[in-house]
Amino acid sequence: MFKTTKAIILREVKYKEADRILTVLTEDMGKITVKARGALRKGSKTAAATQFLAFSELTMLERNGYWTVSEGSTIEEFKGLRSDIAALALASYFAECTEALSDENNPDPLMLQLILNCLFAISNELYPQEHIKAAFELRLMALAGYEPNLLSCCVCGLSEPVEPRFSPQNGIICCRECSNAQYGANIALCADSLQAMRYIIYAPARKMLAFSLGDDAIKRVSKAAEAYLLTQTERRFSTLDYWKQVK
Repeated sequence: MFKTTKAIILREVKYKEADRILTVLTEDMGKITVKARGALRKGSKTAAATQFLAFSELTMLERNGYWTVSEGSTIEEFKGLRSDIAALALASYFAECTEALSDENNPDPLMLQLILNCLFAISNELYPQEHIKAAFELRLMALAGYEPNLLSCCVCGLSEPVEPRFSPQNGIICCRECSNAQYGANIALCADSLQAMRYIIYAPARKMLAFSLGDDAIKRVSKAAEAYLLTQTERRFSTLDYWKQVK
């Protein structure tokens, strides 16, 4: 059975002398593993389409539950990522997060759209990398079923908490005076950073990055978003550590 689909290459592993084993996020099949035979050979017609972080149209053959790429054409290579080591490191982090939080064989077009939009923004330097990173992390967590409750203080119910604090353990906000060890709200926000976090979660997908913050506020959002993702996934990401080294 042949199948043609659009997909982003989240991970590639060399197999044997000239093959690639790929983890891809497709538009209509979710996350799957496919083999690209001969993709590393000189002159291979599938080399560009099956390279890491390429967004491609792939035609695949399924046999006994395994998929093999037979044809491929590149839709977007995000060329700006290839000339900036920090941009490539951040894009690699996005791919690693997406692979970790996407489901096998479960289509999620919104998650695919998220990583494509953010890779485009990094590649074309539309916003500072820290800005894009924070937005990606928060929105990804929401799409993966970990949407934080940012509507009001979890204790007093105030819609605009006084000196707001965020809990990466519980995904809640509270006023500074309402906070205690039970809630784990140990990340101090400000009014602007809280509004930005709300915007990231609820804005239309195409406008998610279209917010503006001062340096202090974006640092608060960035700290909260990263802590939330790492706490909820209970893991570390080597690509994140590398981005911090090279940025």
